[in-house]
Amino acid sequence: MVTFNEAQLMAWVSPILWPFLRTLALFASAPIFSSRSVPMRTKVGLAFVIAVCVQPALPAQEVISLNSSAALGAVIQQIVIGVAIGLTVRIVFAAVEMAGEIIGLQMGLNFAGFFDPTTNSQTSSVGRFFGNMAMLLFIVLGGHVMLIQAMAASFTTFPVGGPALEAARSLRLYELGAVIFQYGLWIALPMIGMLLFVNVVMGIVSRIAPQINVFAIGFPLTLSVGLIGIAITIPLLDRPVMELMRIIAGLFLGN
Repeated sequence: MVTFNEAQLMAWVSPILWPFLRTLALFASAPIFSSRSVPMRTKVGLAFVIAVCVQPALPAQEVISLNSSAALGAVIQQIVIGVAIGLTVRIVFAAVEMAGEIIGLQMGLNFAGFFDPTTNSQTSSVGRFFGNMAMLLFIVLGGHVMLIQAMAASFTTFPVGGPALEAARSLRLYELGAVIFQYGLWIALPMIGMLLFVNVVMGIVSRIAPQINVFAIGFPLTLSVGLIGIAITIPLLDRPVMELMRIIAGLFLGN
């Protein structure tokens, strides 16, 4: 008769349990994976498959009994680190969507806003379009693979059993808020300059020919120039997205 004790059982379960919890917390906050369109069973099953597949890349972990007082702290640590990784990746999408919001404001399209049920927030059509483009670039550039690599590398930087809030404190996630504005303005700056030039020209025309109804021709002209500018800007969107991914990868992968 095959028998085993609690220590042997934990030695089998522990190497998979903690990566599974960390990956599941990552899927709860990371873009794309946290979408409501992804079923919960799919998230749980994918998290378990990833936890099993990354075992060769993980360092030796401390075996923590589920009956010990340290088990609750280890669970909280996995949730905090997984959510932190997902939130850092959201910076890529937040920066691009912010650029879309700024461009939409300059084009006069921010009034065409709608409620996005996937993010539970109010967004504009231009911001949502740029967000979808960022999502496609994220997948094409291997951002989903970078997520798994960051999760596996986090076990070396933040091993199981450490302080639960050590990851959030050492990563200094609050400083990444400036990255959103920096790269959002970088993406939107050419469009801002182009639309500002159009508005200046319209102001000069209104002074030279007061009989022209600027409001009648201003919106179609601004909208047309904005759409042309978006068509020119979208092919150049890969560079800022790659730079944002490089910054995020450097936090966890040391690149």
